[in-house]
Amino acid sequence: MALLLHPHPFFTFSIIFLSFISSYFCFSVKDPPYNYYHQEAYGYGHYSQAYPSYFTTIEDAKFKEYLIKLMRNEILVSKNVGTISSAKTTVNVDDFGAKGDRSTDDTEAFKKAWQEACSQKGAVLVVPEDKTYRLKPITFSGPCKPNLTVQIHGTLEASDDQSDYKKDGRHWLLFDNVQNLLVEGGGTINGNGRIWWQNSCKIDKSLPCKDAPTALTFYRSKNLMVKNLNIKDSQQIHVSFKKTTNVIASNLMITAPRNSPNTDGIHITATQNIRITSSTIRTGDDCISIVSGSQNVQAEDITCGPGHGISIGSLGDNNSEDYVSGVTVNGAKLSGTTNGVRIKTWQGGSGSASNIKFQNIYMFNVSNPIIIDQNYCDRDEPCKEQNSAVQVKNVVYKNIKGTSATDVAVKFDCSKSHPCQAIVLQNINLQEEGDHTAQAVCNNVDLDEIGFVSPRCPWE
Repeated sequence: MALLLHPHPFFTFSIIFLSFISSYFCFSVKDPPYNYYHQEAYGYGHYSQAYPSYFTTIEDAKFKEYLIKLMRNEILVSKNVGTISSAKTTVNVDDFGAKGDRSTDDTEAFKKAWQEACSQKGAVLVVPEDKTYRLKPITFSGPCKPNLTVQIHGTLEASDDQSDYKKDGRHWLLFDNVQNLLVEGGGTINGNGRIWWQNSCKIDKSLPCKDAPTALTFYRSKNLMVKNLNIKDSQQIHVSFKKTTNVIASNLMITAPRNSPNTDGIHITATQNIRITSSTIRTGDDCISIVSGSQNVQAEDITCGPGHGISIGSLGDNNSEDYVSGVTVNGAKLSGTTNGVRIKTWQGGSGSASNIKFQNIYMFNVSNPIIIDQNYCDRDEPCKEQNSAVQVKNVVYKNIKGTSATDVAVKFDCSKSHPCQAIVLQNINLQEEGDHTAQAVCNNVDLDEIGFVSPRCPWE
């Protein structure tokens, strides 16, 4: 009974993670045949048929084997739960000199606490509640001993002295090369970004455009769970996963003013196997942005707005070759955003955005609820027309309803040389705000409409 009532925290984490792996890592980067999308849209297909097991590499097989062994070991030793608890090393940042009075620079204390926790197997690094710790840019480097937990109960607040970021102007809190990491606690990560927003070229056109720090970055890491955190007022992007594999992010509250520039909520780049669930994102830019090198991305139960919606891209900037595949957004509410679900690519690029599904989504007063823009141009001067383009193919929009803030609720502005292929609209009901009939604009798109679809693309 003790095992059932008081499971070891990492044992519970392992079960959740293994469950996630068993049910989710069933994707492949290969494109399924087009008839799969017809089957799936009608309700006959499912991902396990279309995509073989993702565990095809030695590295991922070892990870699965590691989790199974971890669970077995936990079960064997869990007869004495008290022994497990006492064996875990708790590292409190206050014991290393952190003050948490909002004015003292606590960076060095956090570095020392991290070094201690990183060196201990199964350690728990604790940031106490009811305190605010002021931090300069800091890198939490690995590799570390297995099964490290970071519990943030209090508040981490970024230094707003821009001179503190001279060595690295793109990161504030950076976890680099850390594996098997759990970050949680219910506390707050405050990027304190107002000074950065005021000096942004998007706010003051006379200023040069410069990078600003991302509040929380996970880089070159694997097997992560990030949950139950408040991230607010980032200098630029709030949370970034870059070159990272096997991630669960859940119960995140991410907020910034609607006019704060480039404050994406969650940014995913060159990352594989990531699931984002039960999170609210209200910022000045994309709620979720997914860019090149990302595969097998799942977002569920997302509340978004204000902001720029959920975006794949931009891709193909500066004639780059970019790839994104295996993206599913299932269950989202978007309110007052400047876009709904968007795919955006630059002319002149190459590569593909493929195997994408947006389903069970409600829009309220959203501009551009459904949009593919293969002529994206985020520059003051007009972009030149080019022949090459990132190919957009195999995209399903299913069960999407609500209201559009503009008269165009569906817009497919695809490339003349590389038209959008195998696009499916099923059960779409979007009206212009005020019960006016919305329109669809559809250029250079290979499209199927299934079930009730409104607005429908005009056919010549």
